[in-house]
Amino acid sequence: MELKRERVREHLLTVIESRRPGDAIPSERTLCATLAVSRPTLRAAVDELVATGLLVREHGRGMFVAPDKITQELVAEHRAAAGAPRSRGDWTSTVLELRTVRAGARIGRRLAVSPAAQLVHVTRLRHVDAAPIALEHLHVPADLVPGLTAADMEGGFYAHLRERRGIRPAHAVQSIEPTVLSEEEAALLDVPVLSPALLFDRITSDADGRPVEYVRSLYRGDRYRIVSRLALGDGAPGDPATDAARGGTWWGTVG
Repeated sequence: MELKRERVREHLLTVIESRRPGDAIPSERTLCATLAVSRPTLRAAVDELVATGLLVREHGRGMFVAPDKITQELVAEHRAAAGAPRSRGDWTSTVLELRTVRAGARIGRRLAVSPAAQLVHVTRLRHVDAAPIALEHLHVPADLVPGLTAADMEGGFYAHLRERRGIRPAHAVQSIEPTVLSEEEAALLDVPVLSPALLFDRITSDADGRPVEYVRSLYRGDRYRIVSRLALGDGAPGDPATDAARGGTWWGTVG
């Protein structure tokens, strides 16, 4: 059964790669006849590709090639400062909430401020080509961004810090881990409850090492992926083993 399913999966991947996003693929009946497999075997392979965001099922219409995933390239730390590649697409933001809060102990530690310090907490929904992709929760020391408005947050936040506040984000430490979406999160991102997601946790500092932002973001697992570019060689710059020995860090571009 597993060998048959893998053969079906490989055939479906070939079909997907030969079509464009939104194109229909052959019906289950046609695929079963072409591959000489049972309906349950075919559906198991299709279910896997739907779950990983490569196919979309539409009730009463059939199966279609899913929209392209948003690809984020990871780059070595020594390259990031020189201008890391950005993910494709037209990024926009909708601010859902903007309020002033106390830092509290946990976030205060991350931003190196007192638990009683005032922070601006912004929740925004990020879109790529008008489709919801990420739910983002930012915390910024209030004294760095007096008078911050929702309109200020609808574009690139780092560009706002540089151009309007004279703050130049220079370094970030970011972790990425898998998670699933709650009912509220899933509704905002237009996916089923408990859908897979990527959780980004990031602290950004300026050139003097002062923390200027703490953010936690949830990215849709069916539309977002991480790609790492590795330079392999005997001690060459960017060699993962060499970078690891030097304490190098691999991270994604943000902003």
